[in-house]
Amino acid sequence: MRIAIASPTWERVPPPAYGGIEAVVSLVADGLVRRGHEVTLYATGDSITTARLCSVLDQSLRTAGVDQPLPYQLAHVASVLADADRYDLIHNHCGELLMAFAHLKSTPMLTTIHGPMVPDSRIVWDHYDGYFNTISHASKNGFPDRGYLGVVYNGIDVESFPFTREKGDYLLFLGRVSIEKGTHVAIEAARRLGQRLIIAGKVDRVDRSYFEAEVAPLLDDPNVCYVGEADAVRKRELFANARCLLHPVMWPEPFGLVMPEAMACGTPVVAFGRGSIPEIIVHGQTGFVVDSVEGMIDAIRQLDQIDPARCRSWVAERFSAEKMVTGYECLYEEIDRQTR
Repeated sequence: MRIAIASPTWERVPPPAYGGIEAVVSLVADGLVRRGHEVTLYATGDSITTARLCSVLDQSLRTAGVDQPLPYQLAHVASVLADADRYDLIHNHCGELLMAFAHLKSTPMLTTIHGPMVPDSRIVWDHYDGYFNTISHASKNGFPDRGYLGVVYNGIDVESFPFTREKGDYLLFLGRVSIEKGTHVAIEAARRLGQRLIIAGKVDRVDRSYFEAEVAPLLDDPNVCYVGEADAVRKRELFANARCLLHPVMWPEPFGLVMPEAMACGTPVVAFGRGSIPEIIVHGQTGFVVDSVEGMIDAIRQLDQIDPARCRSWVAERFSAEKMVTGYECLYEEIDRQTR
C-alpha cells in the first residue's frame, strides 16, 4: 500500500528522549517499510526514518523553542492534505488537528487516538467520517462508535532493551515530571520506605510550578535524586538496574509506554490502576496494580515475588513492535475492504 503517516511536530521521530507518540510512529513507519509498503512520513526535518520523509519544519518545535505552535502545526497538516491523492491511506497521529480537514479529501484516514476525549473537540468528531482506533480498551471511553475499528496496543523494540535479572538498590520514576504522572506520590512512597528513588524526566513549562512547589523541596533528601531527562541510552540503563518502576498516575492514562519498556528489561512496575494500567500489567506476575500510597508501599515489599523473565516474555508476547505493525496492517486491510 501507499501510506502517509502524519506525526506530531513537537518532537522529532524518533524522539531523542521523551516522546511516546513519536517513538510509536517511528516503529510503525520503519516496520511498514520492512514489509514492503511505500511509506511517506510527515514529520520534522530532523527525523530519522527508513520511510520517505516529508517536512515543512527543519526541526522539532520543542527544539526550536516555539511559543505559538499552531501556525506551524497547520502548515504541517496542510502539507499532508496537499499530497493526499498520492496515497491509499493516511494514518493520522496528529489527532483532531488533521481530522478537522479529512472531509476535504477522498483518501481514507485512520486516526490513532493517543489521548482522552476533550469536550471542545466534539465538533470535530461530529463531522469526521473517517476511521479511528485506540491504544487501549480503557481509552475508548468518551469516543463515539462510528468509525471505530478497535484497539492496537503501542509496541516497543523489545530487543533494544537489555534484560537484567540482577537489580540495583533504587526505585525509579521515569517520565514527564507532572501532577498527572504523580511524581510526588512516588517520592512519598520511597521516603516512607526509606529507599532510594531516582527521578528521570523532563519538566515542561506548564509543569514548572508543580515541580517547584511539590518536587523541588523534597530533593534535599539524600535518598531522592533527580537526574533530569534521560536519553535513549540512559533510559535503558535506568530501567535495567531498577528494583521497580513506580507509575502512580493521577489520571486515566491511555497507555504508558514506560511500563512495557521497564518490563522488557525484567523490571516490574507498581502503578495505580487508572485507565489502561490493568491492561498492561499482569498483577502479581509483571508488577502490581494498586490504588493508594499504602498499596504501593506494600507492593514494593513484595517485589521478590516477581520473576524478571516473566516481565520480559509478557512484553514480547503482547507489546512488541512487530505485533503493533501487524495490528495496523489488519486495520488498513479492513479500511480497504470497506472503501473498495
